Amino acid sequence: MKKLRVLVVGCGYMGMSHARAYKKNENFEIAGVVSRGPSRNKLADELGIAERFANYEEALTAVRPDVVSICTYPDTHADYAIKALNAGAHVFVEKPIGCTVAQAEKVIETARRNSWKLVVGYILRQHPAWIKFIELAHTLGKPLVMRMNLNQQSSGDQWNTHKNLMQSLPPIVDCGVHYVDVMCQMTRSKPVRVSAVGARLSDEITPGMYNYGQLQVTFADGSVGWYEAGWGPMMSETAFFVKDVIGPDGAVSMVGAKDVASSNVDAHTRTNRLLVHPGKLDRNNCFIATDQFIDMDNEPVHQELCDREQQFLWETIVRDIDLSEHWEDAVNSMKIVLAADEAFKTGKTIKL
Repeated sequence: MKKLRVLVVGCGYMGMSHARAYKKNENFEIAGVVSRGPSRNKLADELGIAERFANYEEALTAVRPDVVSICTYPDTHADYAIKALNAGAHVFVEKPIGCTVAQAEKVIETARRNSWKLVVGYILRQHPAWIKFIELAHTLGKPLVMRMNLNQQSSGDQWNTHKNLMQSLPPIVDCGVHYVDVMCQMTRSKPVRVSAVGARLSDEITPGMYNYGQLQVTFADGSVGWYEAGWGPMMSETAFFVKDVIGPDGAVSMVGAKDVASSNVDAHTRTNRLLVHPGKLDRNNCFIATDQFIDMDNEPVHQELCDREQQFLWETIVRDIDLSEHWEDAVNSMKIVLAADEAFKTGKTIKL
């Protein structure tokens, strides 16, 4: 099969990571890169790419790619994806798929109508430890209690990136879709209501925006979960990585690597070990089984996960994999995090 020609749109951290994945994968060929700033030249020079553009629509017309990889800020995701799908290209789009549920649904409808593949960048779905985490959650009974956070103490360029991201969405929306997606996979139940709290901890961010938030979601099967996210130089490094799930039959927790800063992107996915706690007691109220650690040796780092995402994209195209469930999950996670944003702004619990 001929190589798939890819147009990479957005040349920041994620754009560079995905471009390196395409360069490494023999099934792809990078046909061009797009960014509004000089980052396109840095990326193109590193990977030996001749075609570089400042305008997306111009690049789409000139290159006529097989695949468009959208790694820009969230406020452009839906528009760029729709244009690519209508131009006859498969699409990989970084999360979230849009800034509203209506945008997400329009992107999916466009993909379905044109019969092109649309893969959303839920990187944790390619991570063996997270796959195992979800698998073990299914052994705990129902309902589940899910507790997750990802706080990031940022400074320098990373704080600038966070401020740029918050021109579109707060942290509980931008990062929250990952972990709410995990909750949906754990419960396989319909989310029914969402509440949230939040706080604006910096005058440097966009007016009306908040850089700390926590959402609480209830599912139809009685399962509940919370997710907490905060960005900025003021954030605490204590307990920035909490990932566990509790059910009637016990609990499973991710044990993150010690002495790793929250600004380390690899620390956002690496688990080090899973701790499995069997919760059943005997007639004397003593535990029947002891806790067990599952070592997750040779976990993939962030770049390796991006490599896996693009391999998955290729497989969906050549094997014509049905992505209906993938799309439904993407919309469900969007509904939850955007309801959380509404709950914070209105002070009300939002019913879904």
